[in-house]
Order: sequence, then C-alpha cells, then structure tokens
Amino acid sequence: MFHSTRLARRTFRVVAAAGLLLAAAAAQAQAASTSTGSGPAWPSKPVRLVVTYPPGGTVDAVARIIGPKLSARLGQPVVIDNRGGAGGAIGGELVARSPADGYTVMLDASNHAQNPALRSKMPFDTLRDFAPVSLLVKVPNILVVHPAAPIRSVKDLIAQAKARPGEINYASSGNGSSPHLAAELFDSMAKTRMTHVAYKGGGPALTDVMAGQVPVFFASLGSGLPYIQGGKLRPIAIGGRTRSAVLPEVPTIAESGLPGYEMYEWNALFVPAGTPAPVIERLSKEIAATLQDAEVRPRLEALGAEVIGSTPAELDAFRRAELAKWARLARENKLQLD
Repeated sequence: MFHSTRLARRTFRVVAAAGLLLAAAAAQAQAASTSTGSGPAWPSKPVRLVVTYPPGGTVDAVARIIGPKLSARLGQPVVIDNRGGAGGAIGGELVARSPADGYTVMLDASNHAQNPALRSKMPFDTLRDFAPVSLLVKVPNILVVHPAAPIRSVKDLIAQAKARPGEINYASSGNGSSPHLAAELFDSMAKTRMTHVAYKGGGPALTDVMAGQVPVFFASLGSGLPYIQGGKLRPIAIGGRTRSAVLPEVPTIAESGLPGYEMYEWNALFVPAGTPAPVIERLSKEIAATLQDAEVRPRLEALGAEVIGSTPAELDAFRRAELAKWARLARENKLQLD
C-alpha cells in the first residue's frame, strides 16, 4: 500500500513537471510567433517591404539598412520591392489594394502626409486605407547653397529675397517633393518669394546646385551630407528642431531668424487597413528593436537621421499632425499639383 502511494506521488510529480515544461514551451512559442486569428502563425512566409521610392535615395537606404536585421528577428525573409513614382502614390496604391494579412508592408516617406494636401485626386485615402506601424526616422532638410553664392546665413537669404522678389531661384527634386515644400514653407514664414526650379529627382538638382546653375537647395541631410563634407556645398542652416549631431556647428533655421520653422523628410512603416492588431504590434516591437541594433543605429545616424521607432498610436498622432500642417500650407498658399 505504502509502495503504491509513493509511486502515485512520484508519477504526479513527473506529470506536473512535464506540464510545466509544456506550458513554458507554449509561452515561448507564442512569444516567438503571432496568431492572426486563423491559419498559421505570422510570419510563416516572406514579408514584402514595398518602398515607395526608387533605389538609390535615402528612403531606399533606410530600407536596406533595416531589412536584414528585421528579417532575422522575424525569422522570415524581408523582400524589398521598390515601387517609385508619383511622389509615393504608385507604391501606396499597390499596398492599399494588397491583402491585409501582414505580408505586405509599406515603407513610405513625408509625401504620405503631403500628397493629400497637394493632389485633389488620389488613388487611396491616406487615413482610411493604411494602418500605422512605426515612425522609423526623421531626417532634417538642410538649406545649402553653392560655395560661391553670396548667401551665408538665413538672414542673408531673407534679406536678398525681399530685396529682389522672384529673382532668387531654388532647386527641388520635383513638384510636391520635400525640398519643394521646405522652400514653400520658408517663403510662407519669411514672407519672401523665391522662384521654384523643379528637377526630375534629387540627383539632377544637386548636380546643378553644385555647378552653380541654381544657388539654393533645401536638400535632405542624408543626400546632401557627402557634398557638404566634400566642400561642394555650403551648409547654411538645418531644418530640424535641433542641431544635427553630424553637423553640430550648423545652426537651425529656427534659431537663425525664422522661429518655429521645422522640416523633416521622415520614413515610416504602414500596412493595409484591417491588418490584425497582433501582427501590427509584433511588427512595431520588432522594428523598434531593429532600430536600436548596434549595427543598424550608427548607419542610420550616419545619414543624419534621428532614430525614432514609435508605437502605432504615436505614428498615427504624428501623421495626423503632418496632414493638418501641409493642408494649411497648401490652402494658404494655393498650392495644387493637379
């Protein structure tokens, strides 16, 4: 009798221990994967990262820096798919029409919030068709000039633009681009009037500014930095709220005579509306960890980027504020692209 009782107790302990091990394994598996409510856990196949700009620019660079590390964290390949054109609208339309299953993710830029203010006809509704995941980085625009240009400060540019309305040209990477809107915001706040010279991309714009064909450019810090460091462009002021760690000696536009000026080219992740909340939360957490990776963060900061890694709610609040900002500028200055 005693032997039977001892055997029963030993059996109970073994079963209980096995149960604890199984529970721990189940918890670990749940942490490593995400249920979508039906079907296999997410992700169970490659994730397509649609980049809404062509290869070679800052947006593409950010995607290629974070892609491999994000892939490692998700346990599935992250396949970069560049779908540039129409200020991000071509890639945006593709994602808006994709299944809301977590396997199509969009890496978009500032035009996400600017296009609705500038274009009366959009192939999607920015707020309705996309769910926010994470604000990745903010890269300030920087006011640069040709080294021989007689402009050495924001006050110089304002004074010359007011003395010669419409005579000072500025380059941009195209109508409705971030450099274009950075200059429009500058004109609006400074009460000046410069003349816009639109190029088909940031590369041609930079080339002509460095050649002295156009004196002024509100470049992305990421694309302009190598030419500033090489002495081919003179930096005047940073468009961000604070000075940049990569050019600490360059003042902000706000502190140089235009209080309140703030202009960034930002990158963020979105998914089609209706994507399961657990997938969005998992993706947001993994991208936040990826951005803090010891190899990833320094590479992004070398582009002049401020590394963020927000929550979905924080990105939603940010994009709504950006939508309101650009809608106001477009309305007050009668800016329209179609």
